[in-house]
Amino acid sequence: MRDAHGRRIDYVRLSVTDRCNLRCSYCMAEEMDFLPRRELLTFEEIETLARHLVRRGVTRIRLTGGEPLVRKGIIDLAERLGRLGDCGLDELTLTTNGTRLPELATGLYAAGVRRINVSLDTLDRERFAKLTRRDAFDQAMAGIDAAQEAGLAVRINALAMRGVNDHEITDLLAWCGTRGFDLALIEGMPLGEVAIDRRAEHLPLSEVREQLEQRFTLVPSLHRTAGPARYFDVAETGTRLGLITPLSDNFCAACNRIRITATGTVYGCLGHDQKVELRDILRTGGAAALDEALDLLLAGKPLRHDFDAGQNAPALARHMSVTGG
Repeated sequence: MRDAHGRRIDYVRLSVTDRCNLRCSYCMAEEMDFLPRRELLTFEEIETLARHLVRRGVTRIRLTGGEPLVRKGIIDLAERLGRLGDCGLDELTLTTNGTRLPELATGLYAAGVRRINVSLDTLDRERFAKLTRRDAFDQAMAGIDAAQEAGLAVRINALAMRGVNDHEITDLLAWCGTRGFDLALIEGMPLGEVAIDRRAEHLPLSEVREQLEQRFTLVPSLHRTAGPARYFDVAETGTRLGLITPLSDNFCAACNRIRITATGTVYGCLGHDQKVELRDILRTGGAAALDEALDLLLAGKPLRHDFDAGQNAPALARHMSVTGG
């Protein structure tokens, strides 16, 4: 699949639910109205869509949410999608907050998942509870332990926030080094009404890099994943640091992905409302209709988002948990 700008689209972020068992203050409102379960794609529909996308050239699928591991039967879905390796899927991964990994890590590995991202913005228990509005630090840390014991490669994702966790990012990178984890730092994006001051908390990762280089030797790396992180080898730990900079250093020219919500809405860009609806097509339309809708999406996929670090109001009304992280 190629869009109108000549970019090859081979990576899909596939949400399986908009629900989450945490309420991170930068991601969603404390009181959320989640979708009725009947509106979600069934596992059979997700498998059909994923198989079609793999036939079209998609080689990587990342399961997202909300929190993907809160959806009942998620291991069954992972097993279904894991079998697409025989059809051309190179990698099945997921992003999680880690709290359900103690029960599910072994099953994910058995299903064919080999690498996961775990969102963890702080190593401070009280700050974790304040950020997530839930006292679940111990569950998240136990989940990280379980993932490592199951054989899953772990990357820690952390949102860099001025005045919130900026003073502990150096320690977070050091901790990741002791565990053998890569760390990806992310600039916050203006999606949905949330209970934070986005302008005040915006932290360009160029500043963070300067801070980290006072303690670590960061060497530009040739390592790449399907996502937008730009990596540095951390000489002192043998691990990597990834920087995801949607605001301070736009990376859209190399975009290779589309995002599918749990209801079958496909967005060409996280920062735009350009979309097509696939749920009804999956139920009544067939392969040709799927191709027609996907081609329409690709033809209109925006060149880049229009996020502005100076804005406090959301660029889009929908929360990140709706689109899929």
